[in-house]
Amino acid sequence: MSNLKILVVDDDKHIAKLISLYMHKEGFETMEVYNGREAVDVFPAYAPFLVLLDLMLPGLNGYDVCKEIRKISSVPIIMLTAKGETFDKVRGLELGADDYIVKPFDPRELTARVKAVLRRYESNNAGNSVVAIDFPNLHIDPARHIVIYHGQELELPPKEYELLLILAQNPGQPMTRDDLLTACWGYDYPGDTRTVDVHIMRIREKLNKDDSWGIKTVWGIGYKLEVPK
Repeated sequence: MSNLKILVVDDDKHIAKLISLYMHKEGFETMEVYNGREAVDVFPAYAPFLVLLDLMLPGLNGYDVCKEIRKISSVPIIMLTAKGETFDKVRGLELGADDYIVKPFDPRELTARVKAVLRRYESNNAGNSVVAIDFPNLHIDPARHIVIYHGQELELPPKEYELLLILAQNPGQPMTRDDLLTACWGYDYPGDTRTVDVHIMRIREKLNKDDSWGIKTVWGIGYKLEVPK
């Protein structure tokens, strides 16, 4: 994983430099920024492989920065914060963050989390880039990370896209809520399976035409993409 770029966003310059020191020892390159607006501005040009994002920032807070990045990229985001309440964790992860670590943290835990998130991201991308998927009026191109629905490109946040892709890669196969939660949010996600239900509801609202296929609820289990035999 050497030479991968990490964007470090923290208004405490001492902490930002300390994080960079940890990352450099593991072979990563870093850029440090100290407020939310600057993070959003430098992100496209710097094109990091991962973002370490403090929650409490001047200007745009970490939640806002996460939302802005997720409009243009699915690169991993790990939130760093002194807040440890479950509500804050769930909110950050539902906005598209991939992991969450509470300050003060052990540098070994931070580097382990960074490597784990990058491995999961690379594994998902490798597995999803094999072949495009087509159903009537639906085209999913994992290589370009796009969904075409009735001839129009559909804008889906990363987690909605991942859920749809997993279901489309397994047509007709029931997927449990736990399996979907683990695949998209990771095994240590602090929320519950209602998160899956909320995201499936949002996907259904966007796939709202009368097609021969659809995301069906499998009562007592989860969901499947039902297609004509």
